[in-house]
Amino acid sequence: MSLTEILPAVRQLPVLDKIRLIRILAEELDTAQDLSPFEPYRIYYLATPYNVFGAGRALMDAMRGADALGD
Repeated sequence: MSLTEILPAVRQLPVLDKIRLIRILAEELDTAQDLSPFEPYRIYYLATPYNVFGAGRALMDAMRGADALGD
């Protein structure tokens, strides 16, 4: 059964039944294996603006440039 077949019936459910459905689906996802492409116990490094001095200035300059183009 496809999502397009299920959605009309789901939209007709009362609010409490929709919440129950959300909980059921969330519990199934929680117990599903291979949900995430990440490997357990592996460290993934994410780029952040911390200790990247000048990033705020570059963003502010870009925003001012965009404002100048919009005038």
